[in-house]
Amino acid sequence: MDVERKQEGKQVEYRGWKAMPYVVGNETCEKLGTLGTSSNLLVYLTTVFNIKSVRAATTINIWNGTTNMATLVGAILSDTYFGRYATLGFSSISSFLGMAVLTLTAAVRTLHPPHCDHGAAVCVGPTPWQLTFLISGLGLLVIGAGGIRPCNLAFGADQFNPKTESGRRGINSFFNLYFVTFTCSMMIAATVIVYVQSNISWAVGLAIPAALMLFSCVFFFAGTPIYVIVGPQGSPVKGIAQVMVAAARKRHVELPKRSCSATSALFFNPPAPADALNAKLSLTHQFRFLEKAAIIDHSDELDQEGSSPKQPWRLCTLQQVEEVKCLIRLLPIWWAGTIFFLGLTQQSTFSVLQALQSDRRLHNTNFVIPAASFSVFSMLTVTLWLPFYDRIAVPWLRRRTKKEEGITLLQRIGTGLFISAISTMTAAFVEQKRRKNSASSPMPAFWLVPQIAISGLAEAFASIGQVEFYYKQFPENMRSIAGSFTFLAMAVANYLSGFLVTLVHRISGWLKDDLNLGSLDHFYLLIAGLEIVNFLYFLAMARWYKYRGSVSSKPEEISLSSLNA
Repeated sequence: MDVERKQEGKQVEYRGWKAMPYVVGNETCEKLGTLGTSSNLLVYLTTVFNIKSVRAATTINIWNGTTNMATLVGAILSDTYFGRYATLGFSSISSFLGMAVLTLTAAVRTLHPPHCDHGAAVCVGPTPWQLTFLISGLGLLVIGAGGIRPCNLAFGADQFNPKTESGRRGINSFFNLYFVTFTCSMMIAATVIVYVQSNISWAVGLAIPAALMLFSCVFFFAGTPIYVIVGPQGSPVKGIAQVMVAAARKRHVELPKRSCSATSALFFNPPAPADALNAKLSLTHQFRFLEKAAIIDHSDELDQEGSSPKQPWRLCTLQQVEEVKCLIRLLPIWWAGTIFFLGLTQQSTFSVLQALQSDRRLHNTNFVIPAASFSVFSMLTVTLWLPFYDRIAVPWLRRRTKKEEGITLLQRIGTGLFISAISTMTAAFVEQKRRKNSASSPMPAFWLVPQIAISGLAEAFASIGQVEFYYKQFPENMRSIAGSFTFLAMAVANYLSGFLVTLVHRISGWLKDDLNLGSLDHFYLLIAGLEIVNFLYFLAMARWYKYRGSVSSKPEEISLSSLNA
């Protein structure tokens, strides 16, 4: 066992893989419950609550956006006040309660509108009371996801010692294992649970995720005795604000030239405490105006030990300045990830509507595949690709590139962005073919598999790459915020998607409740165009980006040739 650092005066034992049965068991059951509830929610709103498809798609986008946006709040509360363990425990209970409420909306007749026969001219919509009860369940799910999503991956990584080679490789493998279990959970949710919901009973189909979420809580608390529990490290947002304010207050202070031999003496750069969580960062050459916050002038006073300033809103350490620089460098990369998720969001909603208007029978039998189950091909792609990538591709690439990850994280993200554009263009081609065939006979729904599978491959590169990238590039005391950054990108993508769908629906005839009367393929091509522009933007930002701890002025090199290497 690794014993490397002290926590609350005690030596910490990193149990590594011994803690994984509890961590992974908790995550697997939680994902099964969450995805089993959300993956078929669009169909639930349209068929049980009688909400129009375009309005339902917009509602799902807003709900997903709010859910993902809540992760930032959960991350800040975790890092500042509660720690990841307490945040995960509270949020897991909230998710269970939310799923129980949704189960009641299906099981109790008075909590949903009367059934509407297929093809009916007018369907009775939900009453304000029914909507309120439904929204309360969705609200509890938002609270739960706001705490679970930013913390569970970082909490699992906390169980490995990052200062040893085996610990670092364990963290890398854990990221891939996390997404393998995630996609396996999605596959089960999109097949077994969705089938029960669509063909047997919505009440039973929603009760299964609630029961799985209960098991998730049990798994989580059962592993408490062997967890490495990292407590809150104080408000990282306050430290960021202090650097900004101090730099603004000293905006008239002249920066020293880098060639000056006494440059380092002008900055407040005390030795790091022995129990400091954050790794010491070197002085970099970007955003030099922030360095004014660390310049000691005649009005600055230090405490008796000379280790901290008496006015922290006027003088900050050079370490604080470099941590803020890390965050600013991440923002352009984060924006590229936002547009990536914008493309995935369209397929996760409209591919379900495409499937609903396709022939979903299995080989001319009477068995009809649920529309939401076709997302399983995206998950299957991820499930098959990640073990191959982790066990075969990465070791082979490591020998060639001499990099621990095989290829850089930015190259991995860029590859996913490029593949995502191909997926959306494929979706446009398939939709064009589906609509042309709709007059004679519905197109077999299996034509949707290529676009869905390619989007899964894009996720395997870009989504996982982003999560690992943020985890490694954020300061250590902001690991929960790092975990929220991917979901924050998803949140903005969901809001942008809702706005874009509403705008296109109003100014064009592309998006209709009946896809056969619209031109969904044109909308897909619009998204593909945005993704191509985003990929070119990402190439420029990746060349500009400097990895954390790098003092070289040479930018990260990434190009089409390196992406295909």
